[in-house]
Amino acid sequence: MRYRHLVFDIDGTLLDSEYADLHGLQDTIRELRGRVVPVDELRFALGIPGESALRQLGIADPVSANALWNRNMQRYGGTIRLFDGIAGLLPRLREQGRSLGIVTSKNRQEFALDFEPQGVAGYFDTVVCVTDSPRPKPFADPLLTYMERTGTRPCEIVYIGDTAYDSLCAQRAGVDFGLALWGGAPADPVEARYCFRDPGEILAVG
Repeated sequence: MRYRHLVFDIDGTLLDSEYADLHGLQDTIRELRGRVVPVDELRFALGIPGESALRQLGIADPVSANALWNRNMQRYGGTIRLFDGIAGLLPRLREQGRSLGIVTSKNRQEFALDFEPQGVAGYFDTVVCVTDSPRPKPFADPLLTYMERTGTRPCEIVYIGDTAYDSLCAQRAGVDFGLALWGGAPADPVEARYCFRDPGEILAVG
């Protein structure tokens, strides 16, 4: 088996959290700035650290604003769910003898609030959150941190995500990238060794 480790992004890959993310951010801007920004103008924030997105929006205190965003997201917690096919995929990958990991732009609090309630966190041996490496995606640092923790070589890993940031992180770490398309195709082309239209297709990766 070439790829002993399958490493996943969370948002847009394992977890369909787009509605909660964007509407929580919209609420946050309304509270802080007194204006309503259309959701389509906030899509750039998907897949990048919350504080980075808030800085791009010109928010003066992104740390406090990110905490407010997390609280606002919980209003929409009922919309956050695993993508179809993920819950059944993970035990089958473990049966193949794979080690499963996560590299995410979420911080630990966000991971606990959004992902752990889904009931599948136990399948993942190693979780690298945004605060666990010196620089976030699209830098290589998060995957380099994963490899350092697991003693894994780049050739043994496929990183699976849904954004250009995920792809660049993999490229810069020397890791093959699989593009998750089940949440929708990205607006712009994303370089990938593999393209997965359904989670079950990952089972065939060598």
